[in-house]
Amino acid sequence: MNSTKLVVQKFGGSSLATPDKIRRVAELVTGEKKMGRDVIVVVSAMGDTTDELFELARTISPSPPKRELDMLLTAGERISMALLSMAISQLGFQAISFTGSQSGIVTDTSHTSAKIMDVKAFRVKDELEKGRIVIVAGFQGVSPAKEVTTLGRGGSDTTCVALAAAFNAQECDIFTDVDGVYTANPRLVPEARKIPRISYEAMLEMSFCGAEVLHWRSVDVARRFGVRIHVRSSKGKEMGTIVTGKDDIETPDICGITQDTSLVELTFGGEDPQSSVAERALDALEKAEVIVKLMRVLPGPDGSRQLSVMIPGEQKRQALAVISTELPTLTVGVDDTLATVSIIGHGLCSRPGIARKVLAALTATGITPVSIMTSGITMTILMKRQEALYAVKRLHSDLGLER
Repeated sequence: MNSTKLVVQKFGGSSLATPDKIRRVAELVTGEKKMGRDVIVVVSAMGDTTDELFELARTISPSPPKRELDMLLTAGERISMALLSMAISQLGFQAISFTGSQSGIVTDTSHTSAKIMDVKAFRVKDELEKGRIVIVAGFQGVSPAKEVTTLGRGGSDTTCVALAAAFNAQECDIFTDVDGVYTANPRLVPEARKIPRISYEAMLEMSFCGAEVLHWRSVDVARRFGVRIHVRSSKGKEMGTIVTGKDDIETPDICGITQDTSLVELTFGGEDPQSSVAERALDALEKAEVIVKLMRVLPGPDGSRQLSVMIPGEQKRQALAVISTELPTLTVGVDDTLATVSIIGHGLCSRPGIARKVLAALTATGITPVSIMTSGITMTILMKRQEALYAVKRLHSDLGLER
Protein backbone atom coordinates (compact mmCIF):
# COMPACT_ATOMS: atom_id res chain seq x y z
CA MET A 1 0.00 0.00 0.00
CA ASN A 2 1.27 3.45 -0.98
CA SER A 3 -0.17 6.34 1.08
CA THR A 4 0.36 8.73 -1.83
CA LYS A 5 -2.16 6.68 -3.81
CA LEU A 6 -4.64 6.27 -0.96
CA VAL A 7 -7.95 8.13 -0.86
CA VAL A 8 -10.31 8.08 2.12
CA GLN A 9 -13.92 8.88 1.26
CA LYS A 10 -16.99 9.44 3.42
CA PHE A 11 -20.58 9.15 2.24
CA GLY A 12 -23.41 10.49 4.38
CA GLY A 13 -26.86 9.11 4.97
CA SER A 14 -28.52 11.06 2.15
CA SER A 15 -25.99 9.61 -0.34
CA LEU A 16 -26.87 6.08 0.81
CA ALA A 17 -30.61 6.49 1.38
CA THR A 18 -31.81 4.01 -1.28
CA PRO A 19 -30.47 0.93 -3.11
CA ASP A 20 -30.05 3.00 -6.29
CA LYS A 21 -27.99 5.59 -4.41
CA ILE A 22 -25.85 2.85 -2.90
CA ARG A 23 -25.17 1.51 -6.40
CA ARG A 24 -24.22 5.05 -7.48
CA VAL A 25 -21.75 5.28 -4.58
CA ALA A 26 -20.31 1.88 -5.55
CA GLU A 27 -19.66 3.25 -9.06
CA LEU A 28 -17.87 6.30 -7.64
CA VAL A 29 -15.74 4.19 -5.34
CA THR A 30 -14.76 1.66 -8.01
CA GLY A 31 -13.95 4.54 -10.34
CA GLU A 32 -11.15 5.49 -7.93
CA LYS A 33 -9.93 1.90 -7.89
CA LYS A 34 -9.84 1.84 -11.70
CA MET A 35 -7.48 4.82 -11.54
CA GLY A 36 -5.02 2.75 -9.52
CA ARG A 37 -5.81 4.12 -6.08
CA ASP A 38 -6.31 2.33 -2.80
CA VAL A 39 -9.65 3.25 -1.25
CA ILE A 40 -11.08 3.42 2.26
CA VAL A 41 -14.77 4.29 2.40
CA VAL A 42 -16.45 5.53 5.58
CA VAL A 43 -20.24 5.27 5.61
CA SER A 44 -23.09 6.72 7.66
CA ALA A 45 -26.42 5.01 8.25
CA MET A 46 -28.92 5.05 5.39
CA GLY A 47 -31.14 8.15 5.26
CA ASP A 48 -32.72 8.89 8.65
CA THR A 49 -31.98 5.46 10.12
CA THR A 50 -30.10 6.79 13.16
CA ASP A 51 -32.95 9.14 14.10
CA GLU A 52 -35.46 6.35 13.59
CA LEU A 53 -33.47 3.97 15.82
CA PHE A 54 -33.22 6.65 18.48
CA GLU A 55 -36.97 7.22 18.44
CA LEU A 56 -37.51 3.46 18.55
CA ALA A 57 -35.41 3.33 21.71
CA ARG A 58 -37.50 6.12 23.24
CA THR A 59 -40.69 4.13 22.65
CA ILE A 60 -39.23 1.42 24.89
CA SER A 61 -37.61 3.69 27.46
CA PRO A 62 -37.78 7.48 27.83
CA SER A 63 -34.20 7.41 29.11
CA PRO A 64 -32.48 4.35 27.61
CA PRO A 65 -29.15 3.18 29.08
CA LYS A 66 -26.37 4.76 27.04
CA ARG A 67 -24.49 1.49 26.57
CA GLU A 68 -27.54 -0.20 25.05
CA LEU A 69 -28.30 2.89 22.98
CA ASP A 70 -24.83 2.62 21.44
CA MET A 71 -25.41 -1.05 20.67
CA LEU A 72 -28.64 -0.11 18.90
CA LEU A 73 -27.45 2.97 16.99
CA THR A 74 -24.35 1.27 15.54
CA ALA A 75 -26.64 -1.11 13.64
CA GLY A 76 -27.40 1.63 11.10
CA GLU A 77 -23.83 1.94 9.83
CA ARG A 78 -23.40 -1.84 9.76
CA ILE A 79 -26.33 -2.08 7.35
CA SER A 80 -24.81 0.57 5.07
CA MET A 81 -21.34 -0.95 5.03
CA ALA A 82 -22.60 -4.45 4.21
CA LEU A 83 -24.87 -3.26 1.41
CA LEU A 84 -22.17 -1.09 -0.14
CA SER A 85 -19.71 -3.99 -0.01
CA MET A 86 -22.26 -6.15 -1.84
CA ALA A 87 -22.79 -3.45 -4.47
CA ILE A 88 -19.04 -3.12 -5.07
CA SER A 89 -18.67 -6.89 -5.36
CA GLN A 90 -21.49 -6.89 -7.89
CA LEU A 91 -19.35 -4.58 -10.04
CA GLY A 92 -16.52 -7.11 -10.03
CA PHE A 93 -14.27 -5.59 -7.36
CA GLN A 94 -13.12 -7.06 -4.06
CA ALA A 95 -14.44 -5.27 -0.97
CA ILE A 96 -14.62 -5.96 2.74
CA SER A 97 -16.55 -4.13 5.46
CA PHE A 98 -15.50 -3.46 9.05
CA THR A 99 -17.27 -2.06 12.06
CA GLY A 100 -15.56 0.73 13.97
CA SER A 101 -14.10 -1.73 16.46
CA GLN A 102 -12.88 -4.11 13.73
CA SER A 103 -11.16 -1.23 11.95
CA GLY A 104 -9.29 -0.15 15.10
CA ILE A 105 -11.09 3.08 16.02
CA VAL A 106 -10.20 3.27 19.72
CA THR A 107 -12.24 5.73 21.79
CA ASP A 108 -12.62 6.80 25.39
CA THR A 109 -15.32 5.23 27.54
CA SER A 110 -18.07 7.85 27.04
CA HIS A 111 -21.12 6.19 25.55
CA THR A 112 -23.06 8.19 22.88
CA SER A 113 -20.39 10.94 22.76
CA ALA A 114 -17.03 9.18 22.69
CA LYS A 115 -13.81 10.82 21.50
CA ILE A 116 -11.26 9.04 19.32
CA MET A 117 -8.08 8.29 21.27
CA ASP A 118 -6.16 6.23 18.71
CA VAL A 119 -6.47 4.51 15.34
CA LYS A 120 -5.02 1.00 15.24
CA ALA A 121 -6.11 0.11 11.73
CA PHE A 122 -3.98 -3.00 11.25
CA ARG A 123 -6.76 -5.02 9.62
CA VAL A 124 -7.58 -2.13 7.30
CA LYS A 125 -3.93 -1.94 6.19
CA ASP A 126 -3.75 -5.70 5.63
CA GLU A 127 -6.83 -5.69 3.40
CA LEU A 128 -5.61 -2.68 1.41
CA GLU A 129 -2.38 -4.52 0.71
CA LYS A 130 -4.47 -7.41 -0.65
CA GLY A 131 -6.00 -4.97 -3.14
CA ARG A 132 -9.42 -4.79 -1.53
CA ILE A 133 -11.62 -1.73 -1.09
CA VAL A 134 -12.16 -1.32 2.65
CA ILE A 135 -15.49 -0.02 3.93
CA VAL A 136 -15.60 1.28 7.51
CA ALA A 137 -18.67 2.03 9.58
CA GLY A 138 -18.45 5.64 10.68
CA PHE A 139 -19.73 7.14 13.92
CA GLN A 140 -18.50 4.24 16.07
CA GLY A 141 -15.52 2.71 17.80
CA VAL A 142 -14.48 0.59 20.74
CA SER A 143 -13.27 1.62 24.19
CA PRO A 144 -10.25 0.14 26.00
CA ALA A 145 -12.81 -1.88 28.00
CA LYS A 146 -13.91 -3.52 24.69
CA GLU A 147 -17.26 -1.74 24.77
CA VAL A 148 -18.93 -0.50 21.59
CA THR A 149 -19.17 3.30 21.56
CA THR A 150 -20.59 5.98 19.29
CA LEU A 151 -18.98 9.33 18.56
CA GLY A 152 -22.06 11.55 18.64
CA ARG A 153 -23.16 14.02 16.00
CA GLY A 154 -20.69 14.37 13.10
CA GLY A 155 -19.03 11.10 14.06
CA SER A 156 -18.71 9.77 10.51
CA ASP A 157 -16.92 12.92 9.35
CA THR A 158 -14.53 12.56 12.29
CA THR A 159 -13.94 8.87 11.54
CA CYS A 160 -13.03 9.71 7.94
CA VAL A 161 -10.56 12.45 8.87
CA ALA A 162 -9.01 10.32 11.63
CA LEU A 163 -8.37 7.45 9.19
CA ALA A 164 -6.92 9.86 6.62
CA ALA A 165 -4.57 11.21 9.30
CA ALA A 166 -3.58 7.72 10.46
CA PHE A 167 -2.67 6.62 6.93
CA ASN A 168 -1.31 9.99 5.77
CA ALA A 169 -3.72 9.70 2.85
CA GLN A 170 -3.30 11.77 -0.29
CA GLU A 171 -6.97 12.76 -0.28
CA CYS A 172 -9.83 12.94 2.19
CA ASP A 173 -13.14 13.36 0.38
CA ILE A 174 -16.34 14.18 2.26
CA PHE A 175 -19.30 13.54 -0.06
CA THR A 176 -22.54 15.34 0.77
CA ASP A 177 -25.80 16.29 -0.93
CA VAL A 178 -24.40 19.74 -1.77
CA ASP A 179 -21.37 20.39 -3.97
CA GLY A 180 -19.22 22.24 -1.44
CA VAL A 181 -19.15 24.88 1.26
CA TYR A 182 -21.15 28.02 0.48
CA THR A 183 -21.10 31.60 1.74
CA ALA A 184 -24.51 30.77 3.31
CA ASN A 185 -26.85 27.81 3.30
CA PRO A 186 -27.80 27.62 -0.42
CA ARG A 187 -31.18 26.10 0.48
CA LEU A 188 -32.03 29.29 2.36
CA VAL A 189 -30.05 31.84 0.35
CA PRO A 190 -30.17 31.00 -3.38
CA GLU A 191 -27.60 33.72 -4.14
CA ALA A 192 -24.96 32.05 -1.97
CA ARG A 193 -21.65 31.28 -3.71
CA LYS A 194 -19.57 28.14 -3.47
CA ILE A 195 -16.23 28.77 -1.75
CA PRO A 196 -13.40 27.10 -3.74
CA ARG A 197 -10.91 27.05 -0.84
CA ILE A 198 -11.22 27.85 2.85
CA SER A 199 -8.84 27.71 5.81
CA TYR A 200 -9.18 25.30 8.69
CA GLU A 201 -9.78 28.21 11.07
CA ALA A 202 -12.62 29.73 9.06
CA MET A 203 -14.22 26.34 8.39
CA LEU A 204 -13.99 25.44 12.08
CA GLU A 205 -15.81 28.65 13.02
CA MET A 206 -18.47 28.17 10.33
CA SER A 207 -19.11 24.59 11.45
CA PHE A 208 -19.27 25.46 15.14
CA CYS A 209 -21.62 28.36 14.42
CA GLY A 210 -24.18 26.33 12.51
CA ALA A 211 -22.93 25.34 9.03
CA GLU A 212 -24.02 21.72 8.62
CA VAL A 213 -21.85 20.63 5.72
CA LEU A 214 -18.95 19.56 7.99
CA HIS A 215 -18.95 18.87 11.71
CA TRP A 216 -16.57 21.03 13.71
CA ARG A 217 -14.94 18.02 15.42
CA SER A 218 -13.75 16.65 12.07
CA VAL A 219 -12.36 20.05 11.05
CA ASP A 220 -10.48 20.30 14.34
CA VAL A 221 -8.86 16.89 13.74
CA ALA A 222 -7.97 17.90 10.17
CA ARG A 223 -6.38 21.13 11.37
CA ARG A 224 -4.28 19.44 14.03
CA PHE A 225 -2.99 16.71 11.70
CA GLY A 226 -2.83 18.68 8.46
CA VAL A 227 -5.44 16.61 6.60
CA ARG A 228 -6.60 18.24 3.38
CA ILE A 229 -10.38 17.84 3.05
CA HIS A 230 -12.31 18.01 -0.20
CA VAL A 231 -16.04 18.63 0.38
CA ARG A 232 -17.91 17.59 -2.75
CA SER A 233 -21.19 16.26 -4.08
CA SER A 234 -21.92 12.58 -4.59
CA LYS A 235 -24.06 13.57 -7.61
CA GLY A 236 -21.26 14.85 -9.86
CA LYS A 237 -17.52 14.99 -10.50
CA GLU A 238 -16.97 18.76 -10.31
CA MET A 239 -14.64 20.31 -7.77
CA GLY A 240 -16.17 21.20 -4.43
CA THR A 241 -14.44 23.07 -1.59
CA ILE A 242 -10.91 22.42 -0.38
CA VAL A 243 -10.36 22.86 3.36
CA THR A 244 -6.68 23.38 4.07
CA GLY A 245 -4.09 25.50 5.86
CA LYS A 246 -4.52 29.25 5.47
CA ASP A 247 -0.87 29.92 4.57
CA ASP A 248 -1.23 28.74 0.97
CA ILE A 249 -4.44 30.59 0.08
CA GLU A 250 -5.76 34.12 -0.16
CA THR A 251 -8.91 34.66 1.83
CA PRO A 252 -11.52 37.42 1.55
CA ASP A 253 -12.46 39.58 4.53
CA ILE A 254 -15.70 37.63 4.95
CA CYS A 255 -15.91 33.90 4.22
CA GLY A 256 -19.52 33.25 5.04
CA ILE A 257 -22.61 33.69 7.21
CA THR A 258 -24.19 30.94 9.28
CA GLN A 259 -27.21 30.65 11.53
CA ASP A 260 -28.06 28.32 14.39
CA THR A 261 -31.76 28.10 15.17
CA SER A 262 -31.49 24.94 17.30
CA LEU A 263 -30.08 26.55 20.43
CA VAL A 264 -31.67 26.63 23.87
CA GLU A 265 -30.79 29.16 26.56
CA LEU A 266 -30.59 28.03 30.19
CA THR A 267 -30.57 30.72 32.85
CA PHE A 268 -29.55 29.84 36.39
CA GLY A 269 -31.59 32.14 38.58
CA GLY A 270 -31.03 33.65 41.97
CA GLU A 271 -27.29 33.12 42.15
CA ASP A 272 -24.25 35.31 41.62
CA PRO A 273 -22.54 33.97 38.45
CA GLN A 274 -19.21 34.19 40.28
CA SER A 275 -20.43 32.08 43.19
CA SER A 276 -19.60 28.44 43.73
CA VAL A 277 -23.13 27.45 42.67
CA ALA A 278 -22.67 28.88 39.17
CA GLU A 279 -19.27 27.21 38.95
CA ARG A 280 -20.81 23.92 40.02
CA ALA A 281 -23.50 24.29 37.36
CA LEU A 282 -20.88 24.77 34.66
CA ASP A 283 -18.88 21.87 36.10
CA ALA A 284 -21.96 19.64 35.98
CA LEU A 285 -22.62 20.57 32.34
CA GLU A 286 -19.01 19.80 31.46
CA LYS A 287 -19.13 16.40 33.14
CA ALA A 288 -22.31 15.62 31.21
CA GLU A 289 -20.46 16.67 28.02
CA VAL A 290 -22.97 19.41 27.26
CA ILE A 291 -21.52 21.92 24.78
CA VAL A 292 -21.78 25.51 25.95
CA LYS A 293 -21.72 27.64 22.80
CA LEU A 294 -22.31 31.05 24.39
CA MET A 295 -22.34 32.39 27.93
CA ARG A 296 -23.89 35.64 29.22
CA VAL A 297 -24.33 37.40 32.54
CA LEU A 298 -27.83 38.89 32.91
CA PRO A 299 -29.40 41.16 35.53
CA GLY A 300 -31.82 39.32 37.79
CA PRO A 301 -35.24 40.64 38.87
CA ASP A 302 -33.95 41.48 42.36
CA GLY A 303 -30.75 43.18 41.21
CA SER A 304 -28.62 40.04 41.40
CA ARG A 305 -26.73 38.63 38.44
CA GLN A 306 -27.73 35.50 36.59
CA LEU A 307 -25.64 33.17 34.48
CA SER A 308 -27.05 32.23 31.07
CA VAL A 309 -25.67 29.60 28.70
CA MET A 310 -26.63 28.70 25.14
CA ILE A 311 -26.50 24.96 24.40
CA PRO A 312 -27.56 22.74 21.47
CA GLY A 313 -31.28 21.99 21.71
CA GLU A 314 -30.63 18.28 21.37
CA GLN A 315 -28.72 18.40 24.68
CA LYS A 316 -31.45 20.15 26.68
CA ARG A 317 -32.73 16.93 28.22
CA GLN A 318 -29.33 15.80 29.52
CA ALA A 319 -28.45 19.32 30.70
CA LEU A 320 -31.61 19.67 32.78
CA ALA A 321 -31.19 16.15 34.11
CA VAL A 322 -27.67 16.73 35.37
CA ILE A 323 -28.54 20.11 36.90
CA SER A 324 -31.54 18.65 38.74
CA THR A 325 -29.34 15.85 40.08
CA GLU A 326 -26.27 17.90 41.02
CA LEU A 327 -28.04 21.12 42.07
CA PRO A 328 -31.65 20.24 42.91
CA THR A 329 -32.41 23.61 44.54
CA LEU A 330 -31.15 25.72 41.62
CA THR A 331 -33.83 27.47 39.54
CA VAL A 332 -33.32 26.99 35.80
CA GLY A 333 -35.10 29.06 33.17
CA VAL A 334 -35.43 27.65 29.63
CA ASP A 335 -35.77 29.83 26.52
CA ASP A 336 -36.00 28.32 23.04
CA THR A 337 -36.93 31.53 21.20
CA LEU A 338 -33.39 32.74 20.40
CA ALA A 339 -30.97 32.04 17.56
CA THR A 340 -27.51 33.14 16.50
CA VAL A 341 -26.32 34.57 13.21
CA SER A 342 -22.55 34.52 12.76
CA ILE A 343 -20.29 36.30 10.26
CA ILE A 344 -16.92 34.63 9.71
CA GLY A 345 -13.86 36.17 8.11
CA HIS A 346 -10.13 36.64 8.63
CA GLY A 347 -9.34 39.99 10.18
CA LEU A 348 -13.05 40.61 10.57
CA CYS A 349 -12.94 42.36 13.91
CA SER A 350 -10.06 44.64 12.91
CA ARG A 351 -12.22 46.14 10.14
CA PRO A 352 -14.67 48.60 11.75
CA GLY A 353 -16.32 49.15 8.38
CA ILE A 354 -17.73 45.62 8.48
CA ALA A 355 -19.25 46.14 11.93
CA ARG A 356 -20.82 49.38 10.69
CA LYS A 357 -22.40 47.60 7.71
CA VAL A 358 -23.72 44.84 9.95
CA LEU A 359 -25.36 47.28 12.35
CA ALA A 360 -26.80 49.32 9.46
CA ALA A 361 -28.31 46.20 7.88
CA LEU A 362 -29.91 45.12 11.15
CA THR A 363 -31.27 48.60 11.78
CA ALA A 364 -32.72 48.80 8.27
CA THR A 365 -34.62 45.54 8.82
CA GLY A 366 -35.90 46.54 12.25
CA ILE A 367 -33.92 43.82 14.04
CA THR A 368 -32.71 44.70 17.53
CA PRO A 369 -29.93 42.30 18.56
CA VAL A 370 -30.14 40.77 22.01
CA SER A 371 -26.35 40.90 22.12
CA ILE A 372 -23.33 40.93 19.79
CA MET A 373 -20.15 38.99 20.56
CA THR A 374 -16.88 39.08 18.64
CA SER A 375 -13.76 36.94 18.50
CA GLY A 376 -10.73 37.06 16.22
CA ILE A 377 -12.54 35.97 13.06
CA THR A 378 -16.21 35.76 14.11
CA MET A 379 -19.02 38.17 14.93
CA THR A 380 -22.00 36.41 16.48
CA ILE A 381 -25.36 38.16 16.84
CA LEU A 382 -27.96 36.82 19.25
CA MET A 383 -31.51 37.60 18.13
CA LYS A 384 -35.07 36.33 18.10
CA ARG A 385 -35.33 33.04 16.24
CA GLN A 386 -37.96 34.26 13.78
CA GLU A 387 -35.60 37.05 12.67
CA ALA A 388 -32.59 34.85 11.88
CA LEU A 389 -33.36 33.84 8.28
CA TYR A 390 -34.24 37.38 7.23
CA ALA A 391 -31.06 38.65 8.89
CA VAL A 392 -28.91 36.10 7.04
CA LYS A 393 -30.42 37.04 3.66
CA ARG A 394 -30.05 40.79 4.28
CA LEU A 395 -26.49 40.54 5.63
CA HIS A 396 -25.44 38.26 2.77
CA SER A 397 -26.63 40.88 0.30
CA ASP A 398 -25.43 44.02 2.13
CA LEU A 399 -21.97 42.57 2.75
CA GLY A 400 -21.63 41.68 -0.94
CA LEU A 401 -21.12 37.94 -0.51
CA GLU A 402 -23.06 37.10 -3.68
CA ARG A 403 -20.19 38.78 -5.56
